[in-house]
Amino acid sequence: MIERITRSFELVKASWRILMEDKKLLAFPIISGLVTLLVIATFIPLIFFSNGWFSFSTNTVGGIILLFIFYLVSYFVVIFFNVGLITCVHAKMNGKDMSVREGLTAAAGHLGSILAWAVIAATVGLILHMIEDRAGFLGEIAAAVVGGVWSLVTLFVVPVLAFEDKGVVDAMKESLALFRKTWGESVVGTISISLVFAAIGFIGLLLVLGSLFIGNTMLFWIALVLFVVLIAVLAIISSAMQAIFTVALYTYAKTGSAPGILPPGVVENAFTPSGRQQFGPGNI
Repeated sequence: MIERITRSFELVKASWRILMEDKKLLAFPIISGLVTLLVIATFIPLIFFSNGWFSFSTNTVGGIILLFIFYLVSYFVVIFFNVGLITCVHAKMNGKDMSVREGLTAAAGHLGSILAWAVIAATVGLILHMIEDRAGFLGEIAAAVVGGVWSLVTLFVVPVLAFEDKGVVDAMKESLALFRKTWGESVVGTISISLVFAAIGFIGLLLVLGSLFIGNTMLFWIALVLFVVLIAVLAIISSAMQAIFTVALYTYAKTGSAPGILPPGVVENAFTPSGRQQFGPGNI
């Protein structure tokens, strides 16, 4: 267990190092976040002025339709910018330097696949939301578990769409096949990045709560604003680092070797399954 945790932190440090060497990668999650906020802003008036016919509840036909459209647009935005991001990451790992504009241009070349994947992702998101709405607390647990598994088995869909130019169905099959080959320590690596940033966010939350006991209202509001900024920054950095990790894992799963930009042994050690079986170019 200690070795797994150590390797996970090595992955985080490697991803951080790449991000610090190419800070323009942060532009993708920043733009994605801003566009997503714009999408949310466009839906608020529709809900407000629809006299209750439209909402994000799945208890009405209008709610189901609106929620699906919202998921579809939101997923499309996120996937589009993720394709641009991982394209730049992949280029950097292969010794090339792509601009943000080139990454966006590459993403624009996959609009059909991105839309198809957004439709599937939106459908799954809607189903999970319906389970939460209709099954109470147990539904929330079930949706969280199913959603977590779904995220893992579709981890490689976006890289496959971007790098192999396959259709969305074939990309899902390929993602599942790649996940089966790297499911062991790869899960630890995926979760560890999220846990690191969640821990930092939790510390920030404790500081905000601590400011309440001081009794200074102004100090509390300052702490709250700084906490919101912290969460936004953490989300941006975490998204970029997760993309770097995903591309590294995808490359190893496809070729049996780590991208040259990562420290020797980091990816191989992190994604080697327990037991005697080893993955390599001959058997992956």
